[in-house]
Amino acid sequence: MARRQLTLDNAVAAELAGAEDSVLRELEDRVGCDVHLRGNVLTLDGSEGDVRDAAVVVDELVGLIERGHEVAPSTLGTVSGAIDARQSSADILEDVIWRHRGMKVAPKTVNQKRYVDSIRNHTVTFGIGPAGTGKTFLAVARAVAALDAREVNRIILTRPAVEAGERLGFLPGDIQAKVDPYLRPLFDALYDMLDPERVSTYLENGIIEVAPLAFMRGRSLNDSFVILDEAQNTSPEQMKMFLTRLGFGSKMVVTGDITQIDLPRDQRSGLVVIGEILAQVADISFVRFGGEDVVRHELVQRIVAAYGEYEKSSQSRD
Repeated sequence: MARRQLTLDNAVAAELAGAEDSVLRELEDRVGCDVHLRGNVLTLDGSEGDVRDAAVVVDELVGLIERGHEVAPSTLGTVSGAIDARQSSADILEDVIWRHRGMKVAPKTVNQKRYVDSIRNHTVTFGIGPAGTGKTFLAVARAVAALDAREVNRIILTRPAVEAGERLGFLPGDIQAKVDPYLRPLFDALYDMLDPERVSTYLENGIIEVAPLAFMRGRSLNDSFVILDEAQNTSPEQMKMFLTRLGFGSKMVVTGDITQIDLPRDQRSGLVVIGEILAQVADISFVRFGGEDVVRHELVQRIVAAYGEYEKSSQSRD
């Protein structure tokens, strides 16, 4: 057994403990050794390797606190991922994409940081992974930031109008009322980023357009930030149609989860096929997320992992 004691600044020690010692308990669960904080002295007890690894995590957390970051149990995931990737957790958390009132949008995992950098540096970016990994939210934040900086003249948000395993039946109203249920998640992300009055003005003036994928046919989208969401529900033909709408001065982000395809069983997903077609094409980037990138409730991570294990075991039985 090994022991290491670290003497911290009083304010840092209080922040490191978290509300009702929540950060310390999460730290103890992750590092595999006993963690005790008495006053401003942090004690790590465990095997030599576990204590050494825990001290590295604590050092990263202390550095974040000293730079003015608030740490929470969820911060441990960012720090652990950054250490594994030999990156600075501060570089991830300080890459603020967009600020709105009291909200700050920034990556929380290594893959989210790669995704944001890819959107900045490539004309077309594919973000592929499970629910809760921030694919759509970060893309919308980057689109709003690009519009605010006048890098583009408009934002276009689209998704295929495919029902998720259930029939909604006849929907009353005009065409906008009929497609609103399919596009609601995109509206929700927009309203998280901007004041409702500003969103309404942008929608009325065509600066922001939210429309089903079918409305993209025959268009050339110049000086635009275009996001295709739920792309796993496109056919290969629809995906080709969408990508060839790309105009001058535009960026495209395509997001989807290939484990949640709602197409008929005999129809291939355009998002699956496109990885085989465009993997080697310059200025196109693919970023693949995993369960470790889920930033919703921690139970969502476990649900995603459980489904992944079930699908693997089902395939092995087949």
